[in-house]
Amino acid sequence: MVPESSPMTKESFRLGNLEIRPPLVLAPMAGLTHSALRSIIAQFGGVGLYSTEMLSAKSIPFENPEKSPYLIRTARETPLSYQLLVGQASHVRPAVERLEELGAAAIDLNLGCGAPKVRKLGCGIALWEDEDRLKEVVWKIRVSTDLPFTAKIRLGPCLDRAMFRRRLLLLEALGLDALYIHARLDREPFSRKPRWEWAGLAKQWLGIPIIINGGIFSLEDATRCLAQSNADGLMIGRAAAIMPWIFSCIASGLSGLSSPPPQIDLPAIYHSFCHGLISRFPQERRIGRLKEFTHYFSRNYPFGNRLAMAVQGSTSMSEAMEKADRFFEKNRGTERFKGCP
Repeated sequence: MVPESSPMTKESFRLGNLEIRPPLVLAPMAGLTHSALRSIIAQFGGVGLYSTEMLSAKSIPFENPEKSPYLIRTARETPLSYQLLVGQASHVRPAVERLEELGAAAIDLNLGCGAPKVRKLGCGIALWEDEDRLKEVVWKIRVSTDLPFTAKIRLGPCLDRAMFRRRLLLLEALGLDALYIHARLDREPFSRKPRWEWAGLAKQWLGIPIIINGGIFSLEDATRCLAQSNADGLMIGRAAAIMPWIFSCIASGLSGLSSPPPQIDLPAIYHSFCHGLISRFPQERRIGRLKEFTHYFSRNYPFGNRLAMAVQGSTSMSEAMEKADRFFEKNRGTERFKGCP
């Protein structure tokens, strides 16, 4: 149950010409937020806006949407925001034009990824730290499209309130429609408790919607995050790969609805994910994505590391699925999450 003082008074937020209802967003995650996972999540509902993985602005104009694991989608995965990884302003217009052709509902700019390869390309956090180039890229995106435009950031390299405020006001002035804030510093690991209240400072400074990301794994987490941040919505990442039904649970709980909890069959969800990979992705693009998903999904079991290790050691989908079936049979009845977290 959610306390009567639950802070979720908004049923939606505006993102340009879109109404995001419920105000819950699937986070962009490399290797995870592709069509197979989005389809599983869609079966349960509760998502106001889906996201792609981060997409290279340089490469996206040349990707085949019928074969690219980054672009394959089904009609059910809507509305869908496409996240761009941009290093140079010259790559913006061709990428934006391509996303418009593909029917993007919104465009998101990655300003938070700190992976060494991404930094080397001048993208993600490297773009965030270069104010002149940041202005150029953000403005170029804004004038290139009428689609809703967002950016996803972290809190910065350190807790510098003045610097953080300056960057946020700059993004708003350049025309962002909303801001996603992962409430951790640039190099902080996921094990670090998110600073929801610190990210909530943005609500005091900006007039655009603020959506908070980081550390939301239950209805209780969602309620506390909203209370501490006064955010307009929530963005959920890793928990969506562990519990694809979490959006449904949070949407229902925060709205005060007494809808029945979703029926959870973990082996069936896993099989559905596998078949989504097999039916939509080229053979060489399947097993890696299954291993990535299993790393998270295995946390539904007390001894899930055995499932993750078995799949990690597999060289084909059939081998991985056989090993997974043996694990599910042996561990029947030990599931940690069979309902709303």
